[in-house]
Amino acid sequence: MTQAHTGTKRRILIGVLSALLLIAGLSARSLWRSAHDLCVTQYTLTEDTLTAPLRIVQLTDLHNSVFGEDNERLIETVRAQQPDAIFLTGDMVNYPDADLSIAVHAVEQLSGIAPVYLSYGNHESEYEAAYGTDLQEVFSQAGAQVLDLTYTDTELSGQRVRIGGGYGYGLPESDAEREEREEWKQESRFLREFERTERCKLLLWHMPVSWSCYGSLDCWDADVVFSGHVHGGQVILPLIGGLYAPDQGWFPGRLWGLFRSKDGAHTLVLSRGLGNSNHLPRFNNVPEVVTVDLQPADS
Repeated sequence: MTQAHTGTKRRILIGVLSALLLIAGLSARSLWRSAHDLCVTQYTLTEDTLTAPLRIVQLTDLHNSVFGEDNERLIETVRAQQPDAIFLTGDMVNYPDADLSIAVHAVEQLSGIAPVYLSYGNHESEYEAAYGTDLQEVFSQAGAQVLDLTYTDTELSGQRVRIGGGYGYGLPESDAEREEREEWKQESRFLREFERTERCKLLLWHMPVSWSCYGSLDCWDADVVFSGHVHGGQVILPLIGGLYAPDQGWFPGRLWGLFRSKDGAHTLVLSRGLGNSNHLPRFNNVPEVVTVDLQPADS
């Protein structure tokens, strides 16, 4: 074997090893950022029912994650947004972990910034069923208004709004009525009542699939729906997107961002969320704080 041939093989080997080390380093950095960093995603929406701007911060799927001591970095990130209200759209706890202190402390701190509205996620529902704890009482004592197939009519920064919350699928009414599952019919009855107002209608709804894929945005008159649950697909592959979502399967798309009804009147805000509920870590998926600026139509 000639010396030139040996040198070429050595350069190829060094190149391959360098590439592998670079990939490993970038992967390790992405894993770290996806567990510890925070980003803020900002959206601006126009609402005919408003006469002045409103700013909403949405947090979802905390899953007992911690960003700085006592979640100080998360709290300060929210405070810097100067919200008129804070929406927590479920899975603040991380069942079967029995610890409530992280979620409760976060709610206590957030309620000192702006009014906090909280809807259940599947982890809150499973936690209550397993431990017999009334999480509505727990989070109410911490300073949140808990919305579980309920709504409240209130004012935010002088604007008349209706804020509601739920956990399940929120199927289009015709689909829910064809099924024999009472919880789906209960959701339909709630949504039918929720939409009967001239106020700006803001809905916290943990599970997004019916709103993003199955026509609920077209069926129900909710101006803005705030959802989470799917964690952006957990693993986000470059040029491909999110890996997997419950109820949607592998590489389904439509895992974060804004989605509109066919007539453009209703919007789903789907957040990638903050935490991780399973053994597969987040990858290329920095935890997300969502800020939504609602502007009057003539602004």
